[in-house]
Amino acid sequence: MVDLIPSSDTVMQMLKRTGAFREGHFVYPNGKHSPYYFQMPLAFRYYDTARVLAVALSRKFRVDRDISSQLPKVAVISPSSGGIPVAFGVRDALSAEQIYWAEQENGKRMFRQYINQGEVNPCIIVDDIIRSGHATEETAGLVKQLGSRVIGCGAIVKFTSADSSLEDTPIKSLVEFDVQMYDSGDDCSDCKKNAPVEHVRF
Repeated sequence: MVDLIPSSDTVMQMLKRTGAFREGHFVYPNGKHSPYYFQMPLAFRYYDTARVLAVALSRKFRVDRDISSQLPKVAVISPSSGGIPVAFGVRDALSAEQIYWAEQENGKRMFRQYINQGEVNPCIIVDDIIRSGHATEETAGLVKQLGSRVIGCGAIVKFTSADSSLEDTPIKSLVEFDVQMYDSGDDCSDCKKNAPVEHVRF
């Protein structure tokens, strides 16, 4: 029987098995180097894996009394396209009434749906991975502009370099990961070993 909230080690094994977590020598678009790379959508190709991860994250929200007392009149929101499968899975597990997702257009984050002031229920913001937390912060700003409030926030994986809370709301995750970023090749231990490099998109 699968635990409702699997351990961090178990989650990492799932991500490795699906190819969503890789080890090597990677260069990110911002020029930083890392021995690790997450491509989370690969884990959500498989229904069973996606279901386990979404239910596990949803349980972290359900045990929060402030959130559970407001169900089902809650909105689950993804800050980006990568978090949409997570948002649908968490919404389904919590039986929340609403689901929305945001996207960037011309450098500005906005909701994909047309939403009027006062239409959004209290929100849980979820994503597949939180690297810096900027997308989550921008989405929280959109929520406030629409007259709602954020009652929960979380992701499958959160980098330890990101803030542990969104203002007063703790960020829940299944894995806290120290990504070990190097600002340049001069600092990178893999570069010093002349290890083959792979440039990645995110």
